[in-house]
Parts: sequence; C-alpha cells; structure tokens
Amino acid sequence: MEKSMQIEYLNKGDKVAIISIAKYISIEECNYAYNYITDKGFKVISLNKTILTKRGMFSGTDHERIQLLQENLDNPKVKAIFFARGGYGSVRIIDKINFTKFLINPKWLIGFSDITVFLSHISSNYNFNSIHAPMPINYSSTLESSKMEIFNLLTGFKNPIKIPSNKYNNRGTSNGKLIGGNLSILCSLLNSNSFPKTTGNILIIEDVDEYLYSIERMMYTLKRSGVLKNISGLIIGEFSKTKDNKPKFGKNIYQLINQFLFEYKYPVCYNFPVGHIQNNTPIIINHRVKLFVGKNVELVYLD
Repeated sequence: MEKSMQIEYLNKGDKVAIISIAKYISIEECNYAYNYITDKGFKVISLNKTILTKRGMFSGTDHERIQLLQENLDNPKVKAIFFARGGYGSVRIIDKINFTKFLINPKWLIGFSDITVFLSHISSNYNFNSIHAPMPINYSSTLESSKMEIFNLLTGFKNPIKIPSNKYNNRGTSNGKLIGGNLSILCSLLNSNSFPKTTGNILIIEDVDEYLYSIERMMYTLKRSGVLKNISGLIIGEFSKTKDNKPKFGKNIYQLINQFLFEYKYPVCYNFPVGHIQNNTPIIINHRVKLFVGKNVELVYLD
C-alpha cells in the first residue's frame, strides 16, 4: 500500500490560522479557540484577518472564501489551518482552489463535518494526511481530552484509541488507510475526484440532524456504488440528533446500518467516539491504521 505523503509535525511557536470558509461564524465565537491554541504555544494569525463578514448563511462570498483559503494554503509560514466551523459551503469552493504551493509546503488541515470535502480531497488527489477533529466553534463544549488529542497528533504523538465493544460489532482485524468522515458529505462527493479511494481501506462515517430514512438511503448509495464491498473495515461514529417520521421508521440507527453489512466479513465497529459530540476523538485521515474488533475495540496507527 502506498505510504502517505509526509507533513511536518508542529513545534511550539509555529504559526497557525483559524479561518472561516463555510457557514458564518463570528470573531467572538472563535475567541475561546484562539486563546486555547495560543495557550498551547502556537502563534495564531489575527482573527480580524481570517474571519470573514457574514454573507447570507456564509462567511463571506465564495470569492472571499476562496481567496482566504488560498492565501493560507500558499503561505509557507502557516503550518496548520484550523477550519472555524462546518455547516455548508466547502463544496462551493473546492474546485477553485489551487494546491500547487500546498504540495511544495504541505500543512495540516483540521476539521470535520462539511470540512470532510477538504480532508477527502487532499487524501484522494495528493495522498496527504489531515486531522478529523473538533473545530473552533466546538472547543468550549468539547471534552478537554479530545482537544488535547488534536495537539498530540499535530506534534507527532499518535495514541491508540481503545473503546468498549458493541453488540452489533463484527469481530475481526484489518489494516488500511483511514478514510471517510461525514456520511452525507461523502455521498455528495461520489463520482468526483474528491471521493476517497476505498479499496482495501477502512471507512469511518458519522452524521448529525438526519432522518433515519435519509441515512438508510445514503447507506444504499454506498452499497450500490460498491463502496461497502471494496473497503476492508467499517467504523460507525455517532449519529447525533437523529430524527424520525410519523409513522416511525421502525429501526434504530444500529439496526438500520447493520442490515447492509451481513454479507461482508470485514470488522465493523459501532459507537466509535467520532462525530458531533463532546468526546469527538481526533483521528488522522489517510493514515495507515490497524483496526481490531474483539471483546474490546482498538485503533492503532501504523508506520
């Protein structure tokens, strides 16, 4: 399996940016994260330069958001980019971003949810790692242990993740690159150059505010497109604030997803602490990992 392209780990004193390129966020909503990251020893670019003015539901116009992201991708002094929040907006600008200078001076991209667009894109096209993790808008409500793990990963400390088993799990062991993120975003990327390479890799999915029937439809999309057949393991994160109809759908989220997996022999892990939750555990997308699902579950970084 092709080894990931390397990005330098951070040292205290390195310059980083918090930028708004999706749904609108105010400077005030970023202050907690700004202070937190600064307290960890990093130099954060002034929020006055990186948090855009509200334009409808977005942080700035498409052109302004493209320009902001491009400037920070191109700046060799910026060693990591923290996406301020998700929501919606990444897909509107991804095809206008030039990654030429990023390839010369790659940097860590950190975010999740709508930011799955960028994490998946640099994995699929350029084989670079990124960090699926809580974003600045989440910092004040995120567990300290989850916030701390962001900076462990950024500085090169890759702790294994160990969690209890779930009765719906499918036991087994698998190696592969860790791919995926938000389920609805992944489905929107299918058949594009931003969708991750699936064969032999371990897929992780999570989502929020979706109806059960909509989640089932997205699972059918993954199955019918061959994604579920090609992967070597599946990690199901949290599906938060799931909604139901009247009459009720008739299955819980575990039963709904599990019905798609009986024919596959690879390990499946449910209830993994990733998603729109307080203990959103940071993980490295595109990194080669070992997934062990038995009496307990363990995810270990390889290489």
